[in-house]
Amino acid sequence: MNPETLWVLALLGGCVVCFVLNRPRMDVVALAALTLLVLGGTLTLAEALSGFSEPGVILIALFFVIGEALARAGVAQRVGDWLVERAGGREARLLALLMAATAGLGSVMSSTAVVAIFVPVALRVAARVGSAPGRLMMPLAFAGLLSGMLTLVGTPPNLVVQAELQRRGHAGFGFFDFTPMGLVLLVLGIGYMLVARRWLVAREAPLSVAEGRRRRLRDLASDYGLLDRTRRFRVPAASPVVGRTLGELELRARHGANVIAIERERGLGPTVVDTSAHQQILPGDVLLADFAAPDGRAQAQRLAEQMGFTELPFRRDYFSRLSREIGLAELLVPPGAAVIGQSILELRMRSQRGINVIGLRRGGRLVDEDPLHAKLKMGDTLLVAGAWKDIRGLAGAARDFVVLTLPAEFDDVAPAASRAPLALAVLAATVALMVSGLVPNVVAALLGCLAMGAVRCIDAESAYRSIHWQSLMLIVGMLPFAVALQKTGGIDWLVGAMLAATGEASPRAALAGLFVLTAVVGLFVSNTATAVLMAPIGLGLADRLGCAPEPFAMMVALAASAAFMTPVSSPVNTLVLGPGRYRFADFVKIGVPFTVIVGVVCVALLPLLFPF
Repeated sequence: MNPETLWVLALLGGCVVCFVLNRPRMDVVALAALTLLVLGGTLTLAEALSGFSEPGVILIALFFVIGEALARAGVAQRVGDWLVERAGGREARLLALLMAATAGLGSVMSSTAVVAIFVPVALRVAARVGSAPGRLMMPLAFAGLLSGMLTLVGTPPNLVVQAELQRRGHAGFGFFDFTPMGLVLLVLGIGYMLVARRWLVAREAPLSVAEGRRRRLRDLASDYGLLDRTRRFRVPAASPVVGRTLGELELRARHGANVIAIERERGLGPTVVDTSAHQQILPGDVLLADFAAPDGRAQAQRLAEQMGFTELPFRRDYFSRLSREIGLAELLVPPGAAVIGQSILELRMRSQRGINVIGLRRGGRLVDEDPLHAKLKMGDTLLVAGAWKDIRGLAGAARDFVVLTLPAEFDDVAPAASRAPLALAVLAATVALMVSGLVPNVVAALLGCLAMGAVRCIDAESAYRSIHWQSLMLIVGMLPFAVALQKTGGIDWLVGAMLAATGEASPRAALAGLFVLTAVVGLFVSNTATAVLMAPIGLGLADRLGCAPEPFAMMVALAASAAFMTPVSSPVNTLVLGPGRYRFADFVKIGVPFTVIVGVVCVALLPLLFPF
């Protein structure tokens, strides 16, 4: 091994270590490594920047936009309503339909986005049919992962291996070349989960099963302990808060009192006014405040004494009585959200979005510490309160949060119109263009994005915001590694080491070894990074064996998406961890056998679909 090869392999190893530790961010690591390859003289500037002009990278960005347009058009919600109608109260039918619908949408949208959208749908239909959420959440995640195996644009790893094939002068895959293999694995996945669901322990009773309906405002308030923490105070004319604004008082930061609502006498009776920072307190106002800290009762007493408040009775049906004016919703923190690492106080939700965060659950349990200062993590769920118009605004903006649960009262207050038929028509036209080959795939996707904007399914600001720039920069930074490895002989060395491990056996044995190695790497780094790292090795393996590159390239893509084994091996799994009330061992128990099944089927069938 020459010194230049050793340098590139050492740099690649350093990247993998940083990916495992997730420090610094993966896109930063990739761009730093790219810079070092240029400074070290391994790559020219043109070679280093070639990823920015890679059609596959542009195609990934465009389908982020198309997927966001479908989400904003309410496609998943319509599918959820269809599932409720078709399930007929039977869990097995519901599971099969849910997995099929999730995989179908995920084949043309981000699987993480689809699963994030379908989590509340699955919770709602679970409550409707009387099933525990844990019986549906893992099948939902597995369907999201399997969706990436159905089409060329189903997941970024497919486009990564496509780019590597084309870089080496091969034609690459067509839009539906993944479909035969993907459909077989999807059918196997549905059948497997119909059997394996019996081992998914229901650690919590089904939501609202006794009533056979969606959760209502009082259910959400009870789930987060809100009914035991809330106090009502009347403000007398002599109180020092009269004439001051909520922003000036800083009741939450100074006294732990989160003002959820202000009741004010107007005309024929009390009405609820907004709780924005500029709202002025008037004599006779009634403040509804939540005290979430462990010593909340003592805080409430001190606040009443210092401000001269009179405490009033709080009825447990309060939120139901004022459901026309006050709303509650449950939000999920998705992967990559900008709010991760921030505390609730730092979010400034009241000033920026007009709503209050009044509860925090992590891993299915209420956070014991003061939630105001807890740092948010991916998969956390928040309970928010505010006017329905502000909550409706959250439902249409899923960049930082996904609306997990909207209570039944929301349907009566704010029924939402949808442009789903137009969005689906644009999607069908885009796919038809890609399949026909009349225009390049990137041009077809670009036309689809422009059409989504023209029919007002998405605006320019939302389109730019929908693109997951971290993923794109990761691909752009890591793709030139293949060039560096090829120039320095690193690929030959890695392929030789792999063939030595498999004993220079048959191409099928090499395929099996490639699946195992890719799946193991995927336990520690993202599926996109795994595909970037493994694609040149897989194609080098094909060259050494004198085989066609397609089965080895597709094996890398499929194995990179087979992240079934742990809850942290994919953001899709992490999303369902809390709502499904799972533990780490649940994924190991269900995911490892299915990964083995996927590997065996891929080794058996890929050479038949793509001969060596």
